[in-house]
Amino acid sequence: MAVRAVRGAIQVADDTREEILEGSAELVRAVLERNDLTADDVISIVFTATPDLTAEFPAYAARLLGLTDVPLLCASEIAVPGALPRILRLLAHVETDKPRADLRHAYLRGASALRTDLPQ
Repeated sequence: MAVRAVRGAIQVADDTREEILEGSAELVRAVLERNDLTADDVISIVFTATPDLTAEFPAYAARLLGLTDVPLLCASEIAVPGALPRILRLLAHVETDKPRADLRHAYLRGASALRTDLPQ
């Protein structure tokens, strides 16, 4: 079984605990569902948030979804002028037999503008 990396991002409406948890959970679920993955397939996830999102750790949403024994890390994105606001990103390392070309990354809500080259 190969180790692969799957990317995703979502834009949330506000810097509130509820929005961050809801958006993070939606993003994690989308990455898992689109790639036919279970929690047992996940090696680790790195979450980032734009500097305007500070109300909650995105990784906490993954814990609430049952990813209790998966190493998770949160970090802040660099503050690039003109970048999309209120973006949560993830980079998940997973075990899968799928070739890299068959992975389906998840860019949701306003974050779909970040990767217009990918099928939604």
